[in-house]
This record gives sequence, structure tokens and C-alpha cells, in this order.
Amino acid sequence: MTEETTAAAVAATAPASASSAKPASASPGSPPSANPAAASPQAEAGSQAKSAASAGHVATASAPDGTVLDQVCVRMPADGAYLSVLRTATAGLAARLDFTLDEIEDLRIAVDEACAMLLSQAIPGTNLECSFALGQDDITISVSVPSLNPRPPSSDTFAWTVLSALAGSVEAQTGPGDRLAIVMRKSRPNPGSV
Repeated sequence: MTEETTAAAVAATAPASASSAKPASASPGSPPSANPAAASPQAEAGSQAKSAASAGHVATASAPDGTVLDQVCVRMPADGAYLSVLRTATAGLAARLDFTLDEIEDLRIAVDEACAMLLSQAIPGTNLECSFALGQDDITISVSVPSLNPRPPSSDTFAWTVLSALAGSVEAQTGPGDRLAIVMRKSRPNPGSV
């Protein structure tokens, strides 16, 4: 597992209260921002995840209404052996948005199914990239791989029907370059009723 994957996984599973941790004390007379130890682990992990995303060609996930509270990017080898990391990150992020246990499990299965569709077209030895955009009451997940001849999965297959039922809105995208992506959007049916 690379540092980028680890940083993104830490950002995905860090508790919400981590941002309220008190910073380490600074020397007298120095501003709080002058102390490098004052940054929270969550902020450091988030900045590492953002720099990991900017280093590659991550297919950006954005919420339909344009409001994105948090963005988490995960990059890992395009190999089915690593998908458990992605399923765990998906569950952790969906839980932060107060999705029900059934909805969380649906998203885990949907991400797994989307990855299975993409890995069959991935160039061996490349990376699978996943971007999570967390809105107020929804999550948008974009999974992408580089492909020599990107072909969007057929929308009239049983696998696509299952994926659509689990994830809500689903679409396949090609580009930029030779990337193939599947973008899933799921909203909580009754926001604020938890």
C-alpha cells in the first residue's frame, strides 16, 4: 500500500472530532500558524490526499447541486486484491453522512461491482483511482482506470441494472485521455430525519 493510499484511507476513516483537537502549544509570542505541529492529523492527511489527487488524472466527482463539503481521493494498484481498502473507505465515508446500514452496504457492493467492470479494461500495472465527493445529504463516487481502448460498460446488462439499483444514479464516462470512469451518486432519501 502506498503512502497516498494510506493517507487517503486515514482521511476517510478519521473521526469527525479529530478536527476539534487542541493544537500543540506554541512558543510564547509566536502565532499559532507558526507551529508546524499545530496542524491536526486529519488536515495533514487531507492535504496529502489532495496532493495525491493532483499528481495524477483523477476523474473528479462532484455533487449534482455543486455543494461539496469534503473530497477524498484514493489511488491503488488496479488489482482486485486491493478492493477491500476501497470498500472500507466507502463504508466509512457513507457512515459520516448518516446513511443507514443497508444503504452503506449497498454502496460497498456498488463500488465493488463498478471496480469489477473497470478492472477488466485496466492496463496491467496501472492504478485505479477513486474520488469521493461528500455533500450535505449525498455522496458522489467516481472510480476510474487507464485503458488502451476505453469502452463504457453496456447499460443493458444485468450487472449495470444491479449497479443502478444499488447506487442510485450511475453513468459511464470516457476521457480525458484514455481513462474509463464510472460515476455513482446516492442521496439519503430523508435528509435530516436521523
